[in-house]
Amino acid sequence: MSDLQSLADRVEIEALRGEFTDAGMMRDYDRFASLFTEDGVWRIPGVAEFTGRADIRAGIERLQGFWDYFVQNVHPGTIRLTGDTAEGRAYVSEFGRMRDGTSHANHSLYHDRYRRTPDGWRFTERVYEVRYADNSPLTGSAPGPAAT
Repeated sequence: MSDLQSLADRVEIEALRGEFTDAGMMRDYDRFASLFTEDGVWRIPGVAEFTGRADIRAGIERLQGFWDYFVQNVHPGTIRLTGDTAEGRAYVSEFGRMRDGTSHANHSLYHDRYRRTPDGWRFTERVYEVRYADNSPLTGSAPGPAAT
């Protein structure tokens, strides 16, 4: 593989990780699920595991339904390429308030496996690992419609 191909693959994988965050934040569940291979797996240990695009799509929609508001920021991590597959990590900071009034903030990692497909790089597995969690009440709020 050429150095140029390696660079292109890394850019595409980083874009895939960005699409994941954007699709989740924009509640674009079809796009979210399309970022996984047909047999892809999304694991949130202790919370849920979803296998296949249909299950992932239903899972993200169900999980988003619990939140009054939710913000996720993802920071680049590692990418190790091996031909048409790769592994990597991304670093995550999240906070939000649930519809029941409880709050949650955390710092986490995603442990990823990727595969090149005819449609570009896709997740074959995405496993969430929380490193720090805080359930203290958030004092802020989501802006109302006038703020947009």
